[in-house]
Amino acid sequence: MKSSKHRTPVGGEREPIGIGALAERFGLATHVLRHWEAMGLLTPTRDAAGRRRYGSADLTRVAVILRAKEAGLSLDIIRSLVATADPAKRKDILREEAEALRSRIAAAQASLELIECVLGCDHEDFSQCAHFQLMVADRTGTDAAVRLPV
Repeated sequence: MKSSKHRTPVGGEREPIGIGALAERFGLATHVLRHWEAMGLLTPTRDAAGRRRYGSADLTRVAVILRAKEAGLSLDIIRSLVATADPAKRKDILREEAEALRSRIAAAQASLELIECVLGCDHEDFSQCAHFQLMVADRTGTDAAVRLPV
């Protein structure tokens, strides 16, 4: 049976939990939660002894932070998003981040294509492959077509 501190009352609200329990729940180290607090991402209440107490809103905030990090957002960007009450500003921030993510996806796709090119190459030295040379020509600053056999 679960202890009373993890009991969920009828309204769905959990009784506040300590930093160790919150960290364990999300697989985090407690220093991560302290860092997020120092950055202004979390604002736990304190009990009479000064210990951090996290409620259901804090659990939701941690989940939001983790999802945002999984999406590639930095803690500074996450802080900006949660700090602003202006929906237009949040959308502007997210538009910029979406464009940056599209760029990272394109770079990752190009990297995957290069790796797959090498994996499918029959040349003993893949750097001699005409297709490979075309794929890396933009990095060498030369015209790969000049070196390619006809």
